[in-house]
Amino acid sequence: MIQSVKNTINAERRALLTHELYGKIQTPQELQLFLKHHVFAVWDFMSLLKALQNSLTCTTLPWKPVGAPQTRYLINEIVLGEETDVDKQGNYKSHYEMYLEAMEACDAPTDEIESFVNSIAGMETILQTIDKADLNASIKEFLTFTFKLIAEGKPHKIAAAFTFGREDLIPEMFTAILKSMQKDFPELMLEKLIYYFDRHIEVDGDTHGPLAHKMIEELCGNDSEKWNEVTQVAKTALLKRIVLWEGIEKEISLLQKVAPIK
Repeated sequence: MIQSVKNTINAERRALLTHELYGKIQTPQELQLFLKHHVFAVWDFMSLLKALQNSLTCTTLPWKPVGAPQTRYLINEIVLGEETDVDKQGNYKSHYEMYLEAMEACDAPTDEIESFVNSIAGMETILQTIDKADLNASIKEFLTFTFKLIAEGKPHKIAAAFTFGREDLIPEMFTAILKSMQKDFPELMLEKLIYYFDRHIEVDGDTHGPLAHKMIEELCGNDSEKWNEVTQVAKTALLKRIVLWEGIEKEISLLQKVAPIK
């Protein structure tokens, strides 16, 4: 069934992987603009992750066993790697914190994401916070999809967005772009950013990808309706990522008109 889902969403996946955005990131300013937008996807990925942990394990007191032990193991193993991975210096950090540090190292602004995250009072008002925030429309549409899905509270649907629509799609492509940029702009400090994407390739490919697929199989079983919902959510998640990419591409195009590449 996992392969069936992959086959069904292949067109959307290819559209994302061949998007024109990648070819437009050619200068430090364009990379910084990309990071300023993409960090919201890095951050809300952590909320998908914790929503799954809250649904599939006991995170309240007093403790009691919740769900299937196999599923509990799968999500806890992924949380361990995403929330407390090791950075280039061997320090424990979440992938979001690693990304912020990488942004700072190459002079990409972090004030917008940090201000937004600090303004959030709780899940009860998150959608209103997104709606009122002074963010690019594509970011707001992307976040709204994520948090409406979380609010719906169906673990198999959250797992679908987490597994098929997220970070496993782009690390290899961006690592190549970054290494090329490092040669052209040696003054740009990209080591932490390259490490972040390299780490995703290693962790997602070797561990988290297979674990996430197994988790969806555990959550859906032989329920055809759940598998249909997984497929639809996976497709929508990819389309929302394309919306985010188009928003970044539009901003880069505006930047190039102001300061055209020579």
